[in-house]
Amino acid sequence: MKIKAIETYTVDINHRGDWVFVKIRAEDGSTGIGEVSHGHDGRVVQIIEGLNSALIGREVFQIEDFHRRFYNEGEGRPYHTAVSGIEHALWDLVGKALNAPIYQLLGGKCQEKIRLYANINRATVDRTPEGFAQNAQKAVEEGFTAVKCAPFDDVSTRDISQGTLGPAIRTGIERIRRIRETIGPDIDLMVDCHSRFNPGLIVQTAKALDDLDLFWLEDPIPMINLEALSYVNQSTSMPIATGEQLRTKSAFQRLLEKRAADYILPDVKHVGGILELKKIAAMAEAADVMMTPHNPSGPVATAASVQCMATVPNFAILEFAWGEVEWRAELLNPPEGVVAGYIELSDRPGLGVDLVMREA
Repeated sequence: MKIKAIETYTVDINHRGDWVFVKIRAEDGSTGIGEVSHGHDGRVVQIIEGLNSALIGREVFQIEDFHRRFYNEGEGRPYHTAVSGIEHALWDLVGKALNAPIYQLLGGKCQEKIRLYANINRATVDRTPEGFAQNAQKAVEEGFTAVKCAPFDDVSTRDISQGTLGPAIRTGIERIRRIRETIGPDIDLMVDCHSRFNPGLIVQTAKALDDLDLFWLEDPIPMINLEALSYVNQSTSMPIATGEQLRTKSAFQRLLEKRAADYILPDVKHVGGILELKKIAAMAEAADVMMTPHNPSGPVATAASVQCMATVPNFAILEFAWGEVEWRAELLNPPEGVVAGYIELSDRPGLGVDLVMREA
């Protein structure tokens, strides 16, 4: 079965970006879908168009060879995103051809459903402590048992250079405290720092959060110095999560060797696709590190992540882009089903869903 045509499809979401999907049509008329959102979307579409001539006529089943030939570690994020989305679509086609879910082709499932956490950051326009808390509570009322916030996005280089917990940092701490007060002690709470801190200041900040029982502290400092990140991991009481900016196995290997994180966050849209995500998970398992994929994405990338994580023994929890658009679930057939903060596995072939074209 060979590739006949490749198309892209963009859905306008909000000021934070679009969702971009790729569809591959095989010679027998079957189709497979993938997602390439948030990889400098216009450039990604151009790259996919540029790859058309090299991909038309290629065998759909040769996914490992596709990755070997087309995923060059030296390329930038847009290129890696393009290749990753094409890989999702190839797996979808293979699953449909074999009438099997992708998770069955990757070794079978380790769990019946995938736990999600609600990332409320993009949906939180009111950045007051109360605004954060209200959205966190809404997510909990919808059934989510874990919530992530990014309360330090207005912390600047000037704030960091002062070396103390200045007003911007204290506002971030107040946001976290207000969320915890609102959702109670039984909901898991993650904090994403978006690499805004230096080692000394994040250790101070973490101490101010010690009593809040955080599930993790994510991207506390830039990843340019893994020794520094390892120091932060050893100097804070809560687990450290990082890795969303990494895209290659070699980069994750360096991170794992430094014992700099308790959770890693590879993204199925950027690391090369479903099979590479599975390989990174195996590396993390050997290092006794948990997998929690980065996924502030649309429903197709979520479906791809679900298929892979169903087969991963060291899976912990999957990110879900909460509250961005009310019609998100309707982009898929059958509609994306999130029940009590989980996505249950189905026995439908491939990714288990088809893309519904939404009219502008």
